[in-house]
Amino acid sequence: MKMNKLRMLTLAGIGMLLAAAPVFAQGAPDNTYSVSMYAKLAAGIGFGIAAGLAGLGQGKVAAAAAEGAARNPGASGKIQILMIIGLAFIETLVIFTLLIMFVIVNAKVA
Repeated sequence: MKMNKLRMLTLAGIGMLLAAAPVFAQGAPDNTYSVSMYAKLAAGIGFGIAAGLAGLGQGKVAAAAAEGAARNPGASGKIQILMIIGLAFIETLVIFTLLIMFVIVNAKVA
């Protein structure tokens, strides 16, 4: 008796899932232009956040390099080289963010 009820519940659940399948076959909504507008706004805000945080990171790198050179003037050449490499990596991330922002802003929404 219990097995029969379990079978009926299982078949009812599968039937409900199969009946709901045509709902997912609908076309895209007509409000794609508002999504595009929000994507452009999000890209601009994201780039602003990335540039601001990169500026903070570059300030920390420069401060640490200046402190290291003040503590050990003999190693200031190596510290300066490592600082420039670190600044280049930070700036590369900002440039990648700018590139992604341009791709999002210029993307065509179908």
